[in-house]
Parts: sequence; structure tokens; C-alpha cells
Amino acid sequence: MAYLWIGLGSALGGAFRYWCYGLAARYIGETFPWGTMVVNIVGCSFIGFFVTLTSPDGRVLAAPSVRQFVMPGVCGGFTTFSTFSLETLNLARDGQWLEATANVAASVVLCLCGVWLGHTMASVLNRA
Repeated sequence: MAYLWIGLGSALGGAFRYWCYGLAARYIGETFPWGTMVVNIVGCSFIGFFVTLTSPDGRVLAAPSVRQFVMPGVCGGFTTFSTFSLETLNLARDGQWLEATANVAASVVLCLCGVWLGHTMASVLNRA
């Protein structure tokens, strides 16, 4: 049953990723992989929030199946590390070393900040 929930969550996460990526590309542009970065930052922020909110000390009690649906399912289908890696490689192969380095550095720093922010927000809610 866990595979069914994770698969369904992955499908929903993938569809949402496609929508979010397109929205970012439309409004920010496609000269740099902004869409992938936005997706990864949002996904990291959300998983940090969700895991803290639904932890044993969290405000919301979530069944293991719900956590499987959301974390490896929706979040796994939504985030795009493989796409990030391919886009970074393409930037490097095209000789755009500054852009490739900026993509790696900004993605790592901003995604870690996103996880921390989501965790912090959920921790505040857990104490309220």
C-alpha cells in the first residue's frame, strides 16, 4: 500500500513541479535555470515545514501513510535534483562556469535556508 501512496504523491508532485517550473520560467526567464531553483527551494521549504509539523512533537499527528504520501511521494516528485544536475552540467559544458558555479552555490544555500525556514515556521506553530 505504501508504494501506491508514494506513487500517487509522486504523480501529483511531478504535475505541480511542471506548473511551478513553467510559472517561474514565464515570470523570471529561462536564461538561467530559475525554474528548477524555485522548485527546489519551495520543495525544501515545504518538506522542512511538513516534517517538523508532523513529527512526534509536532502539532499535527500524521499517519505513516500520510507522511509517505507527502515526503517521498509529493516532495520526491516535486523537487528536481536530477534536472538541476543536468542543467548545471550543460552550463559547464557550454563554458558558462560562473553560471554553473552560481547555480550550485545558490541552490545549496537557498535550499538549506528553505528547509530551515520551513522547520522554523512549523516549530513556531507547534509551540502555539
